[in-house]
Amino acid sequence: MRHFYRTQLAPAEVLAQADQFFPSIGLAQTTTAPRTRSFAGPLGALKLAVRAEGGHYTFVQVETDQMGESRMDRNVKKFFVALSIERRPRAALAPAEVLD
Repeated sequence: MRHFYRTQLAPAEVLAQADQFFPSIGLAQTTTAPRTRSFAGPLGALKLAVRAEGGHYTFVQVETDQMGESRMDRNVKKFFVALSIERRPRAALAPAEVLD
């Protein structure tokens, strides 16, 4: 099954996130290239590819060897959520005003 996602993260940041996320769910990295990664494990296999697209976006494509909505596909969607959370700005707390 193929999954697509666009993010404002740089391609190197997406690959770094993938290198952390997929081994944490039991997948071992099988292939490493400048813009692609391959992982395999008990859930199946996947290939991730990134490319810069139109300005400041990065296009992320993930192909799994699973049919339909499998555990692997749900984990790919969790990875996309993790990418979106990484990009959200964190609110800075303003110092409290001192009232006299």
